[in-house]
Amino acid sequence: MSTTMSVKENIESILSEMPQEVSLVAVSKFHPSEAIMEAYMAGQRLFGESRVQELLKKIPELPEDIKWHFIGHLQTNKLRQIIGKTAMIESVDSERLLEMIDKESEKAGVVTNVLMQIHVAEEETKFGFSPEELEEYFVNRRFENLKSTHICGVMGMATNTDDTERVADDFRRIASMFKKIKEEIAPDLRGFDTLSMGMSGDWKIAVKEGSNLVRVGSAIFGQRDYSK
Repeated sequence: MSTTMSVKENIESILSEMPQEVSLVAVSKFHPSEAIMEAYMAGQRLFGESRVQELLKKIPELPEDIKWHFIGHLQTNKLRQIIGKTAMIESVDSERLLEMIDKESEKAGVVTNVLMQIHVAEEETKFGFSPEELEEYFVNRRFENLKSTHICGVMGMATNTDDTERVADDFRRIASMFKKIKEEIAPDLRGFDTLSMGMSGDWKIAVKEGSNLVRVGSAIFGQRDYSK
């Protein structure tokens, strides 16, 4: 990304290369509200945050029509704080977390939209269901027990590598599981239509493999300042 390009120009550049049916989540974690406002003024409305405290600080500082996606590992002890404040929690990485989201959503009288996070990457540090665990969850139709949570699809990350074939293969595995759930295992599951894959360095590969929601941060806002 050129340092001379503005946030607005970066968004316009990305959108010009992105199919219309693909949605862009601007990953604003570690970036100030001023930078988010620049993106907002350029027409961006979907923003992604990965830390509960940072999200809660930014919400009152920014326009109410922003749709916040929580994209980081969500600790169960902080979950209650964001119920009712997000358009979507993309990072549901365990059945326990899903059940707690459902319980807290019911208590709060809201319906929470979520994505189930699949783990296919080589890194052990990544969170998520294995493809086998996710398949078993849907085959046994445990989603029918949810009262205040809507599963909108799946999210996944590729291995952090320069090997584009490996990255494409990871995305294919995630997309294949999404398609299998949607078309074969639970075709009656309404609104299961979101496949969130791809970040700044690999979103074009992800889109080629079927992603319809990408999470782009540094290619929009520049490198993050982790010290703040």
